[in-house]
Amino acid sequence: MDKQHNSNSNSRSSKKIISCSLSSQSDKRDIELSLKKKQIKHQQHQQQQHQQQQQQQQQQQQQQQQQQQQQQQQQQQQQQQQQQQKQQQQQQQQQQQQQQQQQQKQQQQQLQQQQQQQQQQQQQQQKQQQQQQQQQQQQQQQQQQQQRK
Repeated sequence: MDKQHNSNSNSRSSKKIISCSLSSQSDKRDIELSLKKKQIKHQQHQQQQHQQQQQQQQQQQQQQQQQQQQQQQQQQQQQQQQQQQKQQQQQQQQQQQQQQQQQQKQQQQQLQQQQQQQQQQQQQQQKQQQQQQQQQQQQQQQQQQQQRK
């Protein structure tokens, strides 16, 4: 009987040990699983953060590009304004040249008028001289006639 009792008790204790070991194994698995889950969550969180950072960087880049574009546009506008100013200056110069030409024409006309006046005066002088000569001739003729008488 003792032997049987002993063997029975032995088997019971071994069952307990097995069950304990089984339970400890399942606990381990649970812990491992939970750890894995935590790791996965952590990784996901890190990935999200990384994505957010990337998005922010992209946004910043876009903003920079926009700013650059704006600057370029401003530069273009300035260039256009400068060109317009140049054109205006050229137009003004052309106008001035035209005015100068007109003035020169006027001066030429005035000169021509003066010359014409001088010519007229000369003609008048010539006429006067002719008249004087005629008068002198007449006088001479009269004198001659008187002398003959």
